[in-house]
Amino acid sequence: MRNLIIVVFSFFIALVGYWLTGKSGYEKKERDAVWSEYLGGPHKSQYSSLDQIDTSNVSELEVAWEYNTGDPGAMQFNPIIVDGVLYGISATNEVFALEASSGKELWTYVPEKEKNFLTNRGVVYWGNGSDERILFSYKQWLIALNAKTGHPIQSFGDDGRVSLKSGLGNNVEDKYVMSRTPGTIYEDLIIMPLSVIEHAGSAPGYIQAFDIQTGELAWVFHTIPKPGEFGYNTWPKNVLEDGIVGGANNWAGMAIDRDRGILYAPTGSAAPDYFGGNRKGRNLFANSLLALDANTGERIWHYQFVRHDIWDRDPPAPPILTNIQREGKKLDVVAQVTKSGHVFVFNRETGKSIFPIEEVEIPASVIPEEEVWPTQPIPSLPAPFSRQNLTEDDLNIYSPDYDSLLKVFRNSKKGRFVPFSETPTIIFPGLNGGAEWGGAAVDPGGIMYVNSNEIPWVEWLIPTSLKKDSFSRGQNIYRNSCGSCHRMDRTGNPGSGYPSLVNVKQRLTQDEVSKIISNGQGTMPGFTQLTSIEKKELINFLFDKKEKEITTDLNTKIDSSNESEKVPWKIDGHRQFRDSEGVPGISPPWGTLTAINLNTGKHQWRIPLGNLEKYNGKESLPTGTENYGGPVATAGGLLFIAATKDAKIRAFNKKTGKLLWDFELPTGGTATPSTYEVNGKQYVVIAAGGGRLGLDKGDSIIAFALPESCCKN
Repeated sequence: MRNLIIVVFSFFIALVGYWLTGKSGYEKKERDAVWSEYLGGPHKSQYSSLDQIDTSNVSELEVAWEYNTGDPGAMQFNPIIVDGVLYGISATNEVFALEASSGKELWTYVPEKEKNFLTNRGVVYWGNGSDERILFSYKQWLIALNAKTGHPIQSFGDDGRVSLKSGLGNNVEDKYVMSRTPGTIYEDLIIMPLSVIEHAGSAPGYIQAFDIQTGELAWVFHTIPKPGEFGYNTWPKNVLEDGIVGGANNWAGMAIDRDRGILYAPTGSAAPDYFGGNRKGRNLFANSLLALDANTGERIWHYQFVRHDIWDRDPPAPPILTNIQREGKKLDVVAQVTKSGHVFVFNRETGKSIFPIEEVEIPASVIPEEEVWPTQPIPSLPAPFSRQNLTEDDLNIYSPDYDSLLKVFRNSKKGRFVPFSETPTIIFPGLNGGAEWGGAAVDPGGIMYVNSNEIPWVEWLIPTSLKKDSFSRGQNIYRNSCGSCHRMDRTGNPGSGYPSLVNVKQRLTQDEVSKIISNGQGTMPGFTQLTSIEKKELINFLFDKKEKEITTDLNTKIDSSNESEKVPWKIDGHRQFRDSEGVPGISPPWGTLTAINLNTGKHQWRIPLGNLEKYNGKESLPTGTENYGGPVATAGGLLFIAATKDAKIRAFNKKTGKLLWDFELPTGGTATPSTYEVNGKQYVVIAAGGGRLGLDKGDSIIAFALPESCCKN
């Protein structure tokens, strides 16, 4: 009788547990074995407890299946897998569902007939009984699809979609807003990241929660506080009213502690991002980690990584929730990687830093309108995972342009948190990290694995009003809207993802350019605030046409040059510190992979990530390469990562950093892989779309598995 009672009681507990967790795959014992959420789960730890593929057999991995989307272009999405179905999104934002064991297409959904190449890092699954949904973003819309059919759910918002501008206020109709990163699920809410433009005229980057079933707005957190809210006094009064300042958006994604009901959201830089004269002050909650009540959006605690950011040093990836051991105690922590190559680790409930943080004094700006914050925080531990300082000894002695590199180096300002000015300034790690959006992996032992870019950038400011009267209307619009990325002379920086526009008329039609200006392309935002007349003037300038008089109402705005009166300084284009062959101006490694023990803050190993054989040098050591996409750690003792310029996916021994397997992809896999199990077989899958780092464009989704002979019991 006693045993029967125990069995019945155990069944009741299991039933209650299933009822509480629902069908969405969050049961604790299975949490790490499924990949049903972006970057592996709510903790964003990029870890899997699957161990069929391990250090002894990984060398036998082979292609299990390949799916082609039909739309070659950069893909950054991390696939999710639910009940044997893989969900992803193409370079043109076409959502697809595949049979995860074979790659067979089950359905596709195309948001618009006219295709747009917009960066999107994945989709979201939510299920409640027979109601199963896939949610994703397209332009300004959050769209809900039936997970079984791919058809829009008509009861969600307006015919299956809601606007991501819903909670941003009344003055955002003509402002660019979208989301590149999947939202975060908490019960019946989806909490959305936002991407906005990063210069003057940006929308505010408020964090919004929507009801998954109806699409109704549930709550909003003001990342730029309103009067009476905490942090309002860290900005000029009424800072949003002139329409210049915005941003402070969570673009990188979030993590959630569902047991505690706490959402962890890192926020981006305020806009304009490289000049802060319009937003003097500390600027909460830009460049911060926010801990919010997931039910209401109320702030629990925050930590600001960069005060009054004028270097675009915002957190580039979701935070990671994990456990560490300190002084014999197990601690629940949240860890955040940064573009500067640092890791901050906090107590999940209190926000108290686990390791000491030093306040470092920084130099004042020589720009008269700018007021930098006098100190910035640097963690004492963990040790940085990217080099922090450069000397002449670090320059690339094998470069044919060594003398020119040395001259640029000597004539540039250097050092961390040196304010930009009219004098060239070398910023290292560069504007693309350190860490990037691919994030880091952390295993249950508290070991973090993070890839880093090791390429300096050279930046300087120019006055926006420089010879303004001698510019055409189109040129003024170009300077204010395009010049900071494509450079004022239109030569761009293709290696950094900013193509030259000098001969754009030889590659694109005027209609194609007009579409890109309005909608954006890849990671470029759309400039929806430009009027049709302004777009025409801009296109005339890009196509080297003579200006024509345009008859219009006197109230119609015809150019954006008056912006220079309010934002007097801009970045004169972005430049990586490279030689004439496109090779980084410093010695290798140009990309690294580091294992960090979060329990102690010490490094366990550090290796170059990727290799360009042409530039190996005398010792033929791997060079490492610039890299985009993150790693995945497994219980099989492995670390999987693609991301590199040499277009390979690799598996390392996570204890030692030893390379155990690699495979050359059709083109670069600049995305984070996923791993999952179907019918007792473990797979590793990666999106290979290239389109960055000078790589050819592709459209492949490739899954790997062990041969059948390895999987038999």
